[in-house]
Amino acid sequence: MMKKLNVAIIGQGRSGKSIHGKYYCSEDNHYYNVKYVVEADAFRRGVAEEMYPGCKTLEHYEELFALDDVDLVVNASYSEMHYPITRELLLHGKNVLVEKPFGRSRYECDELIKIAKDKGVTLAVFQQTFLAPFYPFIYDTIRSGRLGDVKQISIRYNGFARRWDWQTLQKKCAGSAYNTGPHPIGMGLGFLDFDPNTKVVYSKLDTALTSGDADDYVKILLAAPSRPLVDIEISSIDAYSNYTVKVQGTKGTLKANPQSYEMTYICAEENPVHPVIEESISDANGNPAFCSEKLLKHTEAEHFAGTAFDVGTAKLYEQLYYKITEGREMTVTPEMAAEIISVIETVHAQNPLPLKY
Repeated sequence: MMKKLNVAIIGQGRSGKSIHGKYYCSEDNHYYNVKYVVEADAFRRGVAEEMYPGCKTLEHYEELFALDDVDLVVNASYSEMHYPITRELLLHGKNVLVEKPFGRSRYECDELIKIAKDKGVTLAVFQQTFLAPFYPFIYDTIRSGRLGDVKQISIRYNGFARRWDWQTLQKKCAGSAYNTGPHPIGMGLGFLDFDPNTKVVYSKLDTALTSGDADDYVKILLAAPSRPLVDIEISSIDAYSNYTVKVQGTKGTLKANPQSYEMTYICAEENPVHPVIEESISDANGNPAFCSEKLLKHTEAEHFAGTAFDVGTAKLYEQLYYKITEGREMTVTPEMAAEIISVIETVHAQNPLPLKY
C-alpha cells in the first residue's frame, strides 16, 4: 500500500476549499492526507476541522516552516501572495503546489523556479486545464490533420456577469487576465507547442461591468511563424458565446467546450479540387449564377468524460505525487506556467489601466 503524503493547505477560500479541498475529500484521492490547514478566519478554521478529520488548523503560514511532517504545501492564498509565500516556503525546503497565477511577472516565476532547483524541492503550478479531457483531444485532433491546415484557433472564456470582489482589484494581482487568463492563454500557447517565437501581436484590456479597477475584458492575438493565429477572448459582456475553443482548418471546423465537441469536416478524395473558371458563371438557362457547390461533409459529436475540476485535478495531483516520490516528470511544468505569465505581463504593459484603489 502506497504511503500517503501529508499536505498543508494555505487558504480555505473558493479555491482552497471548493477545488483542492473537494479533491482531497473525494474518492479520487489515494495519495494525500490533509495534515494542516492555514486560515486566518476562525470560522473557516472550524469548518476545515470538520471537513478534514484529524487535521490541525493554523492561523499563520509561517508556522509551517518548522514542521518536519509536511510533504506538500498547497498555496491557495490571495493571488498577490502567491509569489512571496511560495518563495518563503521553498527557501524553507518545502515542496509547493501554487495556485494560478504563478506570479505577477516573469521575474518572479523564474526566481521561484531557480530557488526550487537550488533547494532540491518540487515546485508545481495548478494549471489543471491541460489535463482536462477536452484539451488533449483538441490538441491531438489538430495534429492529426483531420481538419487540414489549421489557420485559426479561437478561445473564448466569456459570459455576461459582474464581479465586485477582490478579484476585481489590480493591487490584488487580479482581473480577468491574471485570474481567468492562465487557462485560455495556457491552451493557446500549448496549441502552438510553446513555440519560443510566439509573439503578442495585438492585445486590449478594458473594464466593462466590473466594480473594481482591474480588467474584465481581454483580447489577445498570439502568432508564431508557420503556426495558426490564436485569438483569445475573456469577456464579461458576451451573452451569446456558445463555445470555448473553435478550430478552423482547410478541411473542417471543430467547436468544443469542456463538456462536449462537434466537428464538421470534408475528405479531399470526396471533394476533388474544382478547376478555376475565369469567365462569368451561368446557370443552365444562361442566366448569371453564384459560384457554389454542395460539399460532401461529415459531422461528429461526443461528450467528454470529466472536466478540469474533476479529471484534470485528479490527474495533476496523481502526477504531483509521483513527481515528489519518484521524480517523474509532470505534464505541466513551472517553465510553461512562467511563459503564460510572460504573455499576461506583456499584455498589461501594452494596456496600462488607471489605479483607483
